[in-house]
Amino acid sequence: MPHREEARKARREQFAVMAGLISLLGLVVVFAGYSLIGAQLEHQNGKNDFLKSEITILDKQLDQIKRLREQTQALLARKRVIEDLQRDRGETVHLLSELVRQVPEGVYLKSLRQDGMGVNITGYAQSNARVSALMRNIDASEWMERPRLIETKAVVLNGRRVNEFGMDFVLSRATPEEGGQ
Repeated sequence: MPHREEARKARREQFAVMAGLISLLGLVVVFAGYSLIGAQLEHQNGKNDFLKSEITILDKQLDQIKRLREQTQALLARKRVIEDLQRDRGETVHLLSELVRQVPEGVYLKSLRQDGMGVNITGYAQSNARVSALMRNIDASEWMERPRLIETKAVVLNGRRVNEFGMDFVLSRATPEEGGQ
């Protein structure tokens, strides 16, 4: 029957048109999806590039800060050394002046070596009693403390029998009031 044949033909055409429209719509949706995802990826890549450039700038700034901290630490260390030298510059003179007062008659110093606050002296004494007197004088001094006899031995010097001795003691740090005396 011809009207059925026409209806089938119309349905096939309608099906083909609908299939074409759905295919076209599917392609448009896929294209829009890819475009949207591409735009988002491009936007995110832009953000990532911006962040990378900012991170590079911050890394450079951190390196500068690190160098500045190292320079600051070096300057502070120099400052401490200078302050220590300023504080200690009169101590050697005071040490020698104090030793002159504390060394009893009959004791002769051969060498004096200072390492920080520690002092080592060697010398000759007419008797062990004079070495003991020197130790008592150092112990009684406000500037010297903790005398320690390392060794004493009898030697002949210029035809005379004397005692050679070695001794350590520690300097007391001068307070500003004492430093002015």
